[in-house]
Amino acid sequence: MNRSTYNANTYPERVLQFGTGVLLRALPDFYIDKANKQGIFEGSIAIVKSTDGKTDGFAAQDNLYTVAVRGIQQGQSVEEITTVTAVSRVLSAQSEWKDILQIAKSPTLQVIISNTTEVGLTYVEESIFQNPPKSFPAKLTAFLYERFKDVGGSRNRGLVVIPTELVTDNGLKLREMVEKLARYNELGKLFSKWLKFHVRFCNSLVDRIVPGKPDAETRQYLSEQTGYEDDLLTVAEPYNLWAIEGDERVREILSFAQVNPGVIIDEDITFYRERKLRLLNGTHSFTTPICYLMGNETVSENMQNALTGQFIERLMLDEIVPTVPQGMGENMGPDAVLQFGKDVIDRFSNPYIEHLLLNITLHQTAKMQARNVATIGRYYEKFNTVPKLMATGFAGYLLFMKPTQKTDEGYVAEATVNGGILTYPLRDDKAAYFDEHWRNVEADSAVSVRQFVDTVLSDKALWEVDLTQWPGFAEAVSSLLHQMLAEGVETTLAQQLK
Repeated sequence: MNRSTYNANTYPERVLQFGTGVLLRALPDFYIDKANKQGIFEGSIAIVKSTDGKTDGFAAQDNLYTVAVRGIQQGQSVEEITTVTAVSRVLSAQSEWKDILQIAKSPTLQVIISNTTEVGLTYVEESIFQNPPKSFPAKLTAFLYERFKDVGGSRNRGLVVIPTELVTDNGLKLREMVEKLARYNELGKLFSKWLKFHVRFCNSLVDRIVPGKPDAETRQYLSEQTGYEDDLLTVAEPYNLWAIEGDERVREILSFAQVNPGVIIDEDITFYRERKLRLLNGTHSFTTPICYLMGNETVSENMQNALTGQFIERLMLDEIVPTVPQGMGENMGPDAVLQFGKDVIDRFSNPYIEHLLLNITLHQTAKMQARNVATIGRYYEKFNTVPKLMATGFAGYLLFMKPTQKTDEGYVAEATVNGGILTYPLRDDKAAYFDEHWRNVEADSAVSVRQFVDTVLSDKALWEVDLTQWPGFAEAVSSLLHQMLAEGVETTLAQQLK
């Protein structure tokens, strides 16, 4: 791949990016490239590889790479291939830290983006004057301090910092870490004042499924389509969202948003975060245990199966959609919530993305609490009755969390699927808790099952609230769980969908 082949303009470096991962390549970098090609943003991206490792993969391809968008959109198959030309260079923090600090003095730099994973967004009390500092917040503080020294606190040289790590209020948390590091390193009141007034840290939410390295079959197919090999080939789903908390100044600086409907700049992005948490993540947590116990292995298999596909769609659209709080702004009403739900159905149906159900069940209990307890409560507030499909999903989760033995690796469970025995690991920090309580259950005793359900649902240490407070919920979950133990998951689910 050669840059000249694509007639790319040489734009000034307006963006510094910490992270080389596929999500950044398929979301912000993809957006900026699209805007550049329409003559809007006209800026390039200097990328910092924060972790150990070489940058030869980018250099060998003149910093070009391919994004292949493949999936389902409004029920139709979509395939779009783009060569991204927006990256100017990729620098290693380990061996080129001085060159990275030099970028801080650039008059064209406006934006800093990061995705160093949730672990990377951690405060470490350390000197920022190391070569380089160890943590990402320390690296960022060192970079900002270098810029401050060069510009003397100028407003015109302020920056917009947008972390994309999957942490709520990521911008505010990153700002707090930088401010603490500034105090620890005694960087002075003038630097703190410049940070406060001229460096805008924006909370943001990213939403696009971008799997890891494509498999050999996908790589071969896309190579045949493009006519070249690309070691940085990035495959993404059609759906894309980057919601950023910002004002008019932020909107002006992030001009690439003009040509990308997926970029939303608003003073409050709570609506978008809540919508994703409840509809996409919450639906996963309600439905994945049952779907796995029925023998499905991936999310797309769930949608191909008539029974589980109907379960997922009806639970999401009929029971969860009405509970999602609406925003006050434009495109934050019930139609926007419903449309997002339909988009999620398309995303779940994507045959090109292998999303393993067993991976989704990691920390299942914590996810059930964070994603779904409030949803159940909101359903009761609105309808004052049992959400029967949520109850079905909850019963399936309790059955999924039934250990059969403990090994050196942890707790293991079993299920009968298609006449055979399915063995799977319980990667949940509450596995021992469920092992203790399931020991007291007599599967053929409705009373015993009810006692188990009442004990678990009333445990505020698990849920932060008593789930038996909602009339009929514990009774419904108990009845469904007893039926699953007696007649099987498939029979129980089929009856609930009649």
